[in-house]
Amino acid sequence: MSDFLSQASSKWLRDEGPESDIVISSRVRIARNLVGHVFPMIATESDKQAVLDEVERAVKQPQVEQLGRFELLKMGSLSPVEQAVLVEKHLVSPTLLESSGSAVILRDDEEMGVMVNEEDHLRLQCLLPGYQLDAAYGLAERLDDALEETLNYSFDETRGYLTACPTNVGTGMRASVMVHLPALVLTGSIQRILSAVTHVGLVVRGIYGEGTDALGNLFQISNQITLGQSEQEILSNLHGVAKQIIDHERVARQHLLLQNKDPIEDRVCRSFGILAYARQIDSKEAMQRISDVRLGIDLGIIKGVSANILKELMVATQPGFLQTYYEHEMTPGERDVKRASMIRERLRMDQV
Repeated sequence: MSDFLSQASSKWLRDEGPESDIVISSRVRIARNLVGHVFPMIATESDKQAVLDEVERAVKQPQVEQLGRFELLKMGSLSPVEQAVLVEKHLVSPTLLESSGSAVILRDDEEMGVMVNEEDHLRLQCLLPGYQLDAAYGLAERLDDALEETLNYSFDETRGYLTACPTNVGTGMRASVMVHLPALVLTGSIQRILSAVTHVGLVVRGIYGEGTDALGNLFQISNQITLGQSEQEILSNLHGVAKQIIDHERVARQHLLLQNKDPIEDRVCRSFGILAYARQIDSKEAMQRISDVRLGIDLGIIKGVSANILKELMVATQPGFLQTYYEHEMTPGERDVKRASMIRERLRMDQV
């Protein structure tokens, strides 16, 4: 458990993937429910425990164990700070923390996991670096098939897989990409692009899911409805939109270099200077400055700094991880000081 909580750099954060200058990660989640159990939102504690027991037994079966080593973390046994770390690392949703009797089962590389007793009995997740939607779906499907050998899923021949939320009925699958779109934001094109996305059945959220802000110019784009579409149709639709967004962001970046070279260089270098020397910084400003620096790296303005800095510090500078790393709870002001210190240290590592 300590590795999940103490290490900011998950495999998907460390590794580079296709189109990683824009696409931070690809994720596929699959919602499943078990026959004979009511949905978690109306379940008793004993009902939820029975579901957890079934899932835990299924994960210990050979067909699941051959996919990797998994570990169970019960949300009720974790402190609020430890729970926050799991959200900051994108291993669980904020909703899971609000549900009593909930847990997460994580593979040791953190690329694969199962949330238990969130909105549905199971939320399978596969999270990969860069633009790897098809690979993420392939892994999620393997885990789903392995679990289904033991678990009896709620399934209707007409509607498909039954879920707590009607928008997930059918395949039960949500596919998403997390994208870094600083140039579209700076050129004022972002609202037009995002509005077009919603008109083709997709939804745009902040980096921690529904109801959260797009900190650091990071956006999650996912399918909205699963009923009436196959998994391949969902992926194909998201692929089509994601590729257009990637193209638009690349065009916007070149526009900034050609038409606004001095202002963009000033913005990037100013943010780098603040991160390199600031003695305190809050999480919102840190994410914005880190976004500027990552843009500067991708445009060739900043040399000698790892492109992974955005992904690494996206987690390492958040309140939960900071308090876990320094092993004590902090006031917001204390976190601002430690956050600035961690960022300065991280930048020095690349310049040695």
